[in-house]
Amino acid sequence: MLEKILYADAGTGNSLEMLKVLMDFPAIRKAAMTILHVVPPQITTDALTEKWEEGNQLITKVLETVPVEPSKVSTILRQGDPKDTVCQVAEEMNADLIIMGSRGLKRLEAILENSVSQYVFQLTNHPMLLIKDDIYVKKIKRVMVALDKSPASDYALDFALFLLRDYGDAEIYLARVNPDLKADISLSRSEMEENPVIAPALAKVKRMGIPYHCLVTGGRPGEQICKLAEDNNIDLLLLGSPDRRPSVAKSLPDLDRLLGTSLSDYVRVNANCPVLLARKEGI
Repeated sequence: MLEKILYADAGTGNSLEMLKVLMDFPAIRKAAMTILHVVPPQITTDALTEKWEEGNQLITKVLETVPVEPSKVSTILRQGDPKDTVCQVAEEMNADLIIMGSRGLKRLEAILENSVSQYVFQLTNHPMLLIKDDIYVKKIKRVMVALDKSPASDYALDFALFLLRDYGDAEIYLARVNPDLKADISLSRSEMEENPVIAPALAKVKRMGIPYHCLVTGGRPGEQICKLAEDNNIDLLLLGSPDRRPSVAKSLPDLDRLLGTSLSDYVRVNANCPVLLARKEGI
């Protein structure tokens, strides 16, 4: 499930801090990692040489900062449009996870300011871990999975359980937001554990012996998922993010999603913790 990781380094934000934290996970340490830095096209040869050198320095900083086993790491320094290049490299290596920073731009801002993370999320079918520039990265002790009735949600749960295997330092929070319920509904622990969406997920968690909490509420899913993450001081949030585009439209922007109207995009922008958007082709 997690054999090849693509870390797209832009030299800014909190992604490097997040990568250091992730190295506590045995599942991350066992995976092969590719560190990518993209040099945008430059007007002059001198400018290109300068940016190329900066890229080499950034890659060197990652190698010096993060304890990655040398036999499991490779580096790529490539010139091109960053968003296209990240997608291309992810396809070339068939990445199981893309890790990159995000400015957390909303709706039209993401288009007008040429957001790389937003376009990569739009165009790739690989799981992505996005780390906003304005959040505080900390040791991962509380992992929340937002659950619904979709196959993508099941995949997010399996991804979380794979990460937590042999980790031992985290609790998992199984969260279900039912839009048919009131946001202020109060349910007992047994009612939450018996929820038809929570119950099968909880059975998997119990088999692994991971400490757990169940959270069931109503209201608007995007808003409530972000609120639950904040109220429970969540360190990492996983959300199933299905790729709904037909194959003929894989290379075409989906304006609704680029404008930030999807649940995944709402959570990506508004959650106060790193967000792992779990998806794979066919789900």
